[in-house]
Formats: sequence, structure tokens, C-alpha cells
Amino acid sequence: MKLRNLFVVLAAIVAMTSCKSQYEILLNSNDADAKYEAAFQYFNDRKFSKAASLFESLSVLTDGTERDDTVRYYWGLSNYKFKDYYTAETNFDQFVTSYPRSPFTSEARYLRLDCLYRQTLRYELDQTPTYKAINEISTYILEYPSNTHMQSCRDMLMELNARLDRKAYEGAKLYYKMEDYLASRVAFKNVLKDDAENIYREDILYYIAMSSYKYAHQSVPAKQKERYLAFVDDYLNFIGELPESPYRKELDSVYQKAQKALGRHGVTEVDDDMSEKDFAKERRKVLREAKKSQETEK
Repeated sequence: MKLRNLFVVLAAIVAMTSCKSQYEILLNSNDADAKYEAAFQYFNDRKFSKAASLFESLSVLTDGTERDDTVRYYWGLSNYKFKDYYTAETNFDQFVTSYPRSPFTSEARYLRLDCLYRQTLRYELDQTPTYKAINEISTYILEYPSNTHMQSCRDMLMELNARLDRKAYEGAKLYYKMEDYLASRVAFKNVLKDDAENIYREDILYYIAMSSYKYAHQSVPAKQKERYLAFVDDYLNFIGELPESPYRKELDSVYQKAQKALGRHGVTEVDDDMSEKDFAKERRKVLREAKKSQETEK
């Protein structure tokens, strides 16, 4: 019985070695027809790595023939199916350049974009690949507005832009977490300056106001008046744009605290119904008085 099992194992090893040898012999063969047939067989059997190697080797033999675009397209497609997106993107990029009129070109052009999209990194990491993908996808949409992959391209763009929005938002929020409220306010404002449509706009406006308040609260008394007024500016901007925000209750409470603090500094409490124009006028007046006071102290 043991001898029989040994023969079974040996037979299996021989069979595996034979298969491997046949593949290696085929890979190094100059028989284009046999290699072509085998490459598609491996592809259909979902053995994409072996298929890719055969198509790559075959491309040397079919160069300049009517089979060449088919071989090169399936070379890229095999790498794509194998999830080697970097190599596949290179394959498809070269294919589109070499065969602009091939029946495979339209799909190759889209698959190249999909490869670029799949090479992008999560928001915490370098976003250079994201910018490249966004640029290429946007160009594709403009040049081929009737393509069958339009919705997929739009979905990719939406996700990639959202990733950039989050990176910018989280970068600014880091200053807030570090309790560097001046840097936090500046960073959040710069985020909206660069992209007013950032998907985290409501949160950003909230953190701008809270950064202003906390910065004023932690300031020395001589600096608090001006800085609380800056918070009031940010507060009015927030409620003017987002009066029904879930953040409204918290900001209203902070606003009342700021008004009490301003009262201690000799500033008349701002009426909730005061127009922004009137408020701006009142603010300029207070700042002028504060400047005169500082000059007198000098």
C-alpha cells in the first residue's frame, strides 16, 4: 500500500514537472500559432500571469502582422485581470498610441484610466497619482463625451475629488487637534480659498468659527477684543450660509459667551437682528478705538 502511494506521488510530481516544462518550452518557442492558441487557452482558464507572459513573448513574433493589435491588447488585458495595474496601464498606453484605429482602442483607452484610478492611494498618502488620474479622466470625458463608460468615469472623478477634499480637510483639522487655533483658522480658510466647493464645507466653516473663538479665549486681555470680533464675523458667516446646521446650537452658545466677553471689554452687545452692514460699521469703529488706545499707551 505504501509503495502504491509512493507511485501516486511520483506520478503527480512527474505530471507537474511535465506541465511546467511544456509551458517553459512554449514560452521560448518561435511557433507563433501554437503560442497564440496556448496564450488564449491560459487566458480563458483565468491563468492570467502565464497568459500575459505568453502574449508578451508572442508580441515579438507578431510585430507588424495583422495579429499584433490583438496580441498586444490581450497582453494588457491579461495584466489587468492579474491586477498588475502598473504594467497594464503601460500596455494600454502604448497600445492606444500604436493602434488608434483598432477595434480594441476604445476599450483600451478606458481600461488605462481604470488602471490609473486603481493605482491611487488613500488620502493619508501621496496624492500625485490621484492628480494624474483626475487629469486623464477629465480629458477623456471632454474628448469622448459619448463613450459607454461615461458614468463610471464620473464616479471615479467624484471619488478621487472627494479624497483630495478629505486630505485638505484633515490636514487643516490637525492644527485644531494640536490646539494651534490661529494656524487652524488660517489652514481651514485656505482650504476653502483653494476649493470653495469642498464637500466638508459645513465642517470647515464650523472649525473656522471655533478656532476663532478658542484663539480669542486663550489670548491675553489686550488682544481679546479684536479676536472675539473676528469670531463674531465667522459666526455670522456660518449662520448666514447654514442657519439650520446641526452645529448651530453649539455656535449660538459660544456666540453668547463671546458677547459677554466683549461686554467686559467695553463693546456694546451685538443685536442678533443687526445687519451685516451695520455690524461691519460697528466693528470698524471698535477697531479704530482700539488702535488709538494702543497708540496712547505707547
